[in-house]
Amino acid sequence: MVGPIVLKENLRALFYAPYYVAHEHNLFASEGVDVQLETSDDPVDTARQLLAGEVDVCWGGPLRVLRLLDDGDAAGLRCFGEVVGRDPFILVGRAPADGFTLNSLRSMRLGVVSEVPTPWICLQQDLRDSGIDPSVLDIVHGPSMEENARALADGELDAYQSFQPHAEQSLEDSTVTVLYAAATRGPTAYTCFYSTDERIESNRESFAAMVRAMRSAVAMVYNRDGVSTAMDIAPFFPDVPTELAAASIDRYRSLSLYNRSGDLPEAGFDCLRRAMITAGFIRAGASYDDCVEVSPSY
Repeated sequence: MVGPIVLKENLRALFYAPYYVAHEHNLFASEGVDVQLETSDDPVDTARQLLAGEVDVCWGGPLRVLRLLDDGDAAGLRCFGEVVGRDPFILVGRAPADGFTLNSLRSMRLGVVSEVPTPWICLQQDLRDSGIDPSVLDIVHGPSMEENARALADGELDAYQSFQPHAEQSLEDSTVTVLYAAATRGPTAYTCFYSTDERIESNRESFAAMVRAMRSAVAMVYNRDGVSTAMDIAPFFPDVPTELAAASIDRYRSLSLYNRSGDLPEAGFDCLRRAMITAGFIRAGASYDDCVEVSPSY
């Protein structure tokens, strides 16, 4: 058994289900590597701990790597082993009588995600690609996803942007529907492993084993129903009812959220990078070759 490898969680979220499945089914150990999971409530702190040498590898968004490289704070930081290859955020709300398109948001009050930057950055690009200037919309910034869910229920919002299970909870109201699933945009680099060049080189076999383990975990999520996965990950989400978690996972499965191959495609990387530049979150952005470890050993 090789290790231990200290893996830092990005934040606790249902759309990371394959990572928790890998731990519950000892898939890392099955590949011959001892992985110790450390939890985190702050995605920014996750990257800091990696750069400080406190952990070996993190999972999280390539957005973090692009931002750190753009700021000049993380030379040699690289992504590998993509797991979430599409955007997991969903717009839920009450559809206009004539049906919903993104253009419908011109006349709606929309709550956007405040906890993390990626979903609103990407949605702004979708709006611009549809000929809509995000600045003209009635956008509510600041409240949490949970607070926005309550605001929708109280009639203070027409729609809000969220990940699961908040979206699925709102859909229990028969007047609420999925207006737009961002996963339908197509490949968008969302969640992978990342580490430094130095650690990738010194832990190459272990990291390759972790990528293989995650391929197995993704296959398990796709090949079984949501209830099975919900039961697997229940220890990580003790406050989420199994039925709600199962419905959430089934929706993500139907949206082809997870990357079966583990390869981080250039198209998904470019989609994210373009949105970040247009939103002003980064200036020029590092290239795919500078950010992504594409060694065939993975």
